[in-house]
Amino acid sequence: MGAPAPAGVVSPVLTLAHTAHLDAADLVEARGLMDLAFGDFADADWSHALGGLHALVRVEGVLVAHGSLVQRRLLVGAGEGARSLRCGYVEAVATHPGHRRRGHAAAVMTALEALAPAYDVLALSSSDAGTALYLGRGWLPWRGPMSVPGPSGPERTPEDDGSTYVLPGALPLSPPLDLDAPLACDWREGDVW
Repeated sequence: MGAPAPAGVVSPVLTLAHTAHLDAADLVEARGLMDLAFGDFADADWSHALGGLHALVRVEGVLVAHGSLVQRRLLVGAGEGARSLRCGYVEAVATHPGHRRRGHAAAVMTALEALAPAYDVLALSSSDAGTALYLGRGWLPWRGPMSVPGPSGPERTPEDDGSTYVLPGALPLSPPLDLDAPLACDWREGDVW
C-alpha cells in the first residue's frame, strides 16, 4: 500500500480472503462498517457482497475499509446479437468515516482490480460519492439502457441508467464492449444493480 509509514505511524494492512475463509467476527465487523459508512445499507445489499473475495484494510486491527468481488452474468446487447459476459461485480466498497481520504478505498480497489484477468469484465454500481474514485481509476460509465430479465422478457430499470461502471478484463473482448448497448444483469433480491 505504498511507502513505509514514518516512525510512530501504523501502516494499514490489506488482506484478501473468500467469504468462506472469513470468520464470523470478520463478517460482523464488515457488515457493521457498511452501516457506519452508508447508514441505510440493507441486509439484501450485504447478501450481495457475500460468496466472493473480500478486500479488507485494517489499521491497528480495526477494519477501516472493505470491498468484495462476486461473480455475476451480464447480458450485453439485445436479440440474437446479445452476448453473455462473465462479470466480476464489485460490491460493498466502504471506508470508515474517520479514515477517509487516506487511500484505503484505492487500496481495496487495487486488490479487486488485480482479479480482472479471471473475468470478461468488472462492473459496479456507484453512488454519487464514489463516482470520482472509479472514474479516476479508469472505469467507464455504461451509457446504454439497463434492465433485468423478467417473466415476459427484459424489464427496464431506468433508475439505474448512468450508475453502472465497467472495467474491461485483461483479455480484450472481440468485438469490444459497446457502452451504448442495452445491458442486463441477473436478477437478485434488493437492488439488482
